[in-house]
Amino acid sequence: MVKDVRARFHDPPLSMSPHPPSQAPPPNLPTMTSVKSPPFAQILLERAFSPDTAASHYNERVVKRPLAIRATSPTPSARATRRQALNDRKAQARKRRKQKPRPLSAAEKRRLCLNEIPKAQQKYAIYEPLHKLWTGYMREILGANDVARLVHITPSSSGQMLASADMHGARITVVRSRCVSRVGLEGIVVRDTRFTFEIITPKNVVKAIPKEHTVFRFEVTLPAKQEEAPEAEARTPLVFELNGEQFQARAADRANRKFRMHYQPDL
Repeated sequence: MVKDVRARFHDPPLSMSPHPPSQAPPPNLPTMTSVKSPPFAQILLERAFSPDTAASHYNERVVKRPLAIRATSPTPSARATRRQALNDRKAQARKRRKQKPRPLSAAEKRRLCLNEIPKAQQKYAIYEPLHKLWTGYMREILGANDVARLVHITPSSSGQMLASADMHGARITVVRSRCVSRVGLEGIVVRDTRFTFEIITPKNVVKAIPKEHTVFRFEVTLPAKQEEAPEAEARTPLVFELNGEQFQARAADRANRKFRMHYQPDL
């Protein structure tokens, strides 16, 4: 009994081979002690280069390739920050301009008849209150609201103010023109353009009168004195003549324009 146990302990260890002891392993099958297969990248390199060259390329350019690790981006300078903020503001402004509708061109305004007065509003009575407002506006410019003070108007004192005044609502009369048929036309100014005056006549007709080679006349009535009787004679209005040749500018442009007195051969 003891011998049998000892014999069992001294028996050689069992083989780890998957084949039975009586059968040897086939020569083509790899054993557990075989060499590890090369990496896939090296196998691809061996297709184009020799084994030694492929191994050299794999070790130097793949295994030992340096990996550049960059730290976090440095803090931008103050100049770069300002430049970026400026570019952002410009981009936002361009975006707002694209969203804003484009203004109408002159041809589109003419096609839509935006510069024309509707037929129902071409009535002289509609613009008479506008003329009263314009008269008060001119009195304030000339300083003629004070009835107790004598008004003395001269070109040097009031010429510049009259030349830069707004003429919408003025009642003008054509007193001289190269076109004889225009002489005597009278009406209230409803539109003051650069080269023309558009007026509404007492006959409810809108006419466009060129400023070139034309002289206009307009009056500014003065307020009556309080102590005067109602049947007393009204005060003499201020009468002015306007040379349209020198008035060829829009109302907004005349405010900052300097007018000079010089000889006109047409007069």
